[in-house]
Amino acid sequence: MRKLLPAAIAALALNLVHAAELEGFKFDDKLKLGNAELVVNGTGVRSKFGKRYAMALYLPAKAADAKAALAAKGPRRVDIRLIKDVSGDTFAGAVSGGINDNSSDAEKTALKDRIKQLADSVIALGEIKAGTAIVFDWIPEQGMVLTVGGQAVGRPIPGEDFYTALLRVWLGEDPAQGNLKEALLGKPQ
Repeated sequence: MRKLLPAAIAALALNLVHAAELEGFKFDDKLKLGNAELVVNGTGVRSKFGKRYAMALYLPAKAADAKAALAAKGPRRVDIRLIKDVSGDTFAGAVSGGINDNSSDAEKTALKDRIKQLADSVIALGEIKAGTAIVFDWIPEQGMVLTVGGQAVGRPIPGEDFYTALLRVWLGEDPAQGNLKEALLGKPQ
């Protein structure tokens, strides 16, 4: 037993060292989604008129540039933790606007109904309180699964093209915030 205790303490300490902490929120360095192991690619804070949310991007393997991150195959996750309360309407508008800002006219047409589906699900939430986790998972067999505060919201949204468009909100040519994009790509801030 005495030999096991130091090993257990060391393993715990190792796990604590590898978890990213940002604005009081902890993001695991690795997680399992479906049958896939994902790694945190980067973490950052969205600041507009003050800090709004902290977030982490999880991919199957580290990607240092946006094209590689957007082209990643298999399960992926965007994990957002609200720093301030936000209305579902405001959050849905920001995400929908970000998708449209980073999509061609043909892509907007193809994505229109799915953007509305996501927006309707988020708007229906009403006020989303600070501390709430908003998670966008890409699970190839299911589609994009939205979880808010640990509860699935709405129906899964099909199409990897939709999830890639969602990722472009933060990683596209016109990202929500330039230094947040860099942070999600693992670049030092």
